[in-house]
Amino acid sequence: MRKLTSEEYEKNLKPLRQELSDMARWVCETRQRIVVIFEGRDTAGKGGAIDAIRRGINPRQCRVAALPSPSDHEKTQWYFQRYVPHLPGAGEIVLFDRSWYNRAGVEAVMGFATPDQVDAFLEAAPRFERQLVDDGILLFKYWLCCDQAKQEKRFRERVENPMKRWKLSSIDREARKHYADYTEARERMLRATHTDYAPWTLVDFNNQGLGRLTLIRDLLDRLPDTHLPVPEMEWPPLEHEPLPETYSVLQPIPPATVVLDD
Repeated sequence: MRKLTSEEYEKNLKPLRQELSDMARWVCETRQRIVVIFEGRDTAGKGGAIDAIRRGINPRQCRVAALPSPSDHEKTQWYFQRYVPHLPGAGEIVLFDRSWYNRAGVEAVMGFATPDQVDAFLEAAPRFERQLVDDGILLFKYWLCCDQAKQEKRFRERVENPMKRWKLSSIDREARKHYADYTEARERMLRATHTDYAPWTLVDFNNQGLGRLTLIRDLLDRLPDTHLPVPEMEWPPLEHEPLPETYSVLQPIPPATVVLDD
């Protein structure tokens, strides 16, 4: 499918945003807990998908967990330990921008974990997730897919765009050599951790706009009816004329110079 125009994308996203808002209110009022895991290759579009979901949701209710590389102390802990504090409480949604599955992906491929550590993780992950689900957490796991040609195009855009350069690292440059190895690692991960109670869902993100719409639609469809009536709220008028801002200690800075359309 051709790339969606900005207008087409926004037109299709608008009703989904309303449903996401309904979902957030449902989560809050029913005290549900939701975890959504976003995994995939570099440049696949994890950040954009997360932004599309959390926009319009109260940030105190919907949090993003994007953990850095483990510290020396964290490396001595139970592997899942540093992820546990980021799990949601009642009425909360947590979006994991990468997750404990780092061990089955980048750590396995790039040699940051030993084969024994990877084997142990693949055996332990389903048990860990069984505990989360049995405790009532709604767990959704998404893998964002993209071809290497598309990935290379996006890497090049990051190289040439100073505003995106921060997304690149020496690890990204080295990881380019391991596209097939990441495929192999993903397939092994899916065989070990795709379960009835915590299944994986793969979404094609070669077209990122369409991928975001597809992922959000799937997430919403896998929840019960989340539409709740909006309670009435009394909002009486002011009892006086609206007051202008006044200043005595400091004055606002001058307005920015802007370019206006003719």
